[in-house]
Parts: sequence; C-alpha cells; structure tokens
Amino acid sequence: MTPKRKQKLFIILGLMSLAAIAVGLTLFALRSNINLFFSPVQIAAGDAPYERTIRAGGMVREGSVSRNADSLDVEFTVTDYVDDVRVHFNGILPDLFREGQGVVVVGELQPDGWIRANEVLARHDENYMPPEVAQALEEAGYSPADFQAKAAEVGKRLEAQGEYADDNGASQY
Repeated sequence: MTPKRKQKLFIILGLMSLAAIAVGLTLFALRSNINLFFSPVQIAAGDAPYERTIRAGGMVREGSVSRNADSLDVEFTVTDYVDDVRVHFNGILPDLFREGQGVVVVGELQPDGWIRANEVLARHDENYMPPEVAQALEEAGYSPADFQAKAAEVGKRLEAQGEYADDNGASQY
C-alpha cells in the first residue's frame, strides 16, 4: 500500500470514528430527555420505569378528583377502563381538565405505583382525545368514540349539578 493510500485510509477511519462517537454521545444525551408514553395497563404490567420522566394517559375516572383545600395539591385517577393509576399533582390544572375526559400527565412513576405529575395536559375540545390515549384504549379493546360519548355524558351531568360553568356557559372548575 502506498503512503498516499495509507494516509487516505487513516483519514477515512478517523472521520468514521468521530462520526460514531458523535452519534453515540447524542443518543446518550437524548436518552434522559425522551418521555415515553405508557397506558395504565402497561404501568400495571411493570413496563414503565420508576423515577424517570414518562408520559401516562387515559381518562380521568369519574369521582376520583380530590383537591386539598389549603394548597394546590390535587389527586386523581387515570384509567383506561382496564387498570387505574393514581396521579398526584401540585399546581393549577388546565381549564379543560375534568372527570371523564382524556388527559396526559408528564411525571415520574413512584415505586408505590402512583405518578408524581409535573404537568397535566387536557383535551382541546369535546371531540379531541390525545392520540396516545386513543391508541392505548384501542389496544385494550375499547373504542375511543365510546369514551368520547361517555365523556360528553359526564360533562352534561356535571354541568347540570352546577359543578363547573361560568357566566358564558364555558366549562371550567
């Protein structure tokens, strides 16, 4: 092998090594920033990692919302109607958050099986369901359309009870 070819070979191998190192470091850095989605069934099966940021979603179980009168602490249950997971959140819930509606929470799964949520994301309108929640419900053997109808029914029942409605008729807590 001539010295010129040997030099080109070393340059090519060096560039490939640098590219491999850069890709490896990038993947390592992104590993801690990826928030994977898990349904309550997957969490109950033990598929979700503990004390690592995840996204979990489903429907807010009717009658499960519990608020602390002295603070912003809220506890509620997220369900896919197969399994449930308890969520603890300290903060202001979105205006569109209510029982019977689709929700996605971002937080850490605790070893006791509940989620300490950092963020709660609610649906946009009565026909919207987060894609991950819809897929999880379908995988569990349920139709998201059935739950949208049920959510509308729960919303009407709560409005009739006067639990949330402002002067303009917009739903809120």
